[in-house]
Order: sequence, then C-alpha cells, then structure tokens
Amino acid sequence: MRFKRNGSYTLNRKSKTKPNGKKPPAEEKKQYLEPEFTKIRVVDFDLKELVVLPREIDLNEWLASNTTTFFNLINLQYSTISEFCTGDTCQAMTACNTIYYWYDERGKKTKCTAPQYVDFVMSLCQKLVTDEEIFPTKYGKEFPNSFESLVKKICRYLFHVLAHLYWAHFKETVALDLQGHLNTLYAHFIVFVREFNLVDPKETCIMDDLSEILCTPAPPPAPLPAPSAPTSSPSPSSQNHVTER
Repeated sequence: MRFKRNGSYTLNRKSKTKPNGKKPPAEEKKQYLEPEFTKIRVVDFDLKELVVLPREIDLNEWLASNTTTFFNLINLQYSTISEFCTGDTCQAMTACNTIYYWYDERGKKTKCTAPQYVDFVMSLCQKLVTDEEIFPTKYGKEFPNSFESLVKKICRYLFHVLAHLYWAHFKETVALDLQGHLNTLYAHFIVFVREFNLVDPKETCIMDDLSEILCTPAPPPAPLPAPSAPTSSPSPSSQNHVTER
C-alpha cells in the first residue's frame, strides 16, 4: 500500500536567548509529566510491536504508510484544540524553552504565531504526502532518491506540533478528556522515529522527560497469588455429639 505527497520544506528551531545576560525565567511546571496523566493511555501493549518492519514489506512502503498515518492523526489531534491556539494565546511556536521559526523555500526566516506555523506544517505535509512522484501509490512506481530525507523533514515538523500541544495546550486536552489519545499518539510516534532514525535526538531532547515515561514499556502485571487450599470443616459424623439421657 502506498501514498502520495509533494512539496518543499525548510524549518529550524532556536532556543530563547538570555536577554541582557539575565537568567531566563524559571520553567513552568509540566503538568503533562504528572503520574495521574502519564498513566492514561488508549492501549497498554508494547508499541514497539507496531513499528517494527514486517519481513514482507518494503522499507519505503512502510515509511510511507506510517508517515501518512501520523500526519493524519496529529493533524486531527491538533484540530481538537485549534480554537484555543490563536495569534493572541500563542504568539510564537513554542515548546519548553524553544521557539520554532519557519523558513520558506527561499530560506527566509520568519517568526510566526503557532497557528500560522502549524498551518504551514500541515499544508506542506499534505502537499508532500499527496504527490504521486514522492509518495507513489501505483504498483511499480518507484520512490524518489530524496524520499527518506523528505520523510525525516515531515517527522521533524510533526514532532514540533506534538511538542507544542503538550507545552501550550495540555490543559485544554485534559478538559476534553483526550490526554489518553495524545499520550498514545506521542509514544507511538516517538517509538517509530527512533526505530528508523527519522528525527535527530538533538531535536527531540526537549521532550526526553516525557518520552522516557511514555515510551518505556509498562512492567507486566504482578501474578495473582495462588489460591489457598480450601479449609475443610469436620464432617458431621466426626463431630462429638452429646446425647441426653
């Protein structure tokens, strides 16, 4: 099964600098790391099993299928809180201590609001994954030599969106009772990009604390204690009886 996409790409990230040499403000408490939220998932099995390349599947086909799926799911997840992500509430595309800047096809750097940035990301990803020359769907059609590098760029963009969702919109996600979906999607995505080295660890390190929690397989449940042997009560015949005289 194949997919299509096309387009260009370019983006980068830059950490906030210390104004006038002053220390940056203390980092906010990360609500999404609290155990009451991290324990909530949609599935409880090892996600590694979902991302390993099946023997009978071509690597590029597998990357195309999964990348397309992640694009659709992350786009859908963002849409659930999009009304809260505005130019006023999110004046920059931020995650932790990082601001993401958009670079256009000419390499021009632009600091834009989060909704603008996400719109650029999703429009570009949509263009790429629907381009038959990049994500071919017809049998016998070859993937281009640039395919893997384009998949890496798509995944890097999608990671930025996920990081922003946690950093800026986790409260709204909880209010909508969608934290389990977000946690599962994030863990699945991180396990996938790690399996195929699709995103530089330097890029994802800002969320390593969450990744460590969500991507570590849960320990197997403790075995139930063996049932104790039933205690037999003495039979009526073995009991002492007092006979009145």
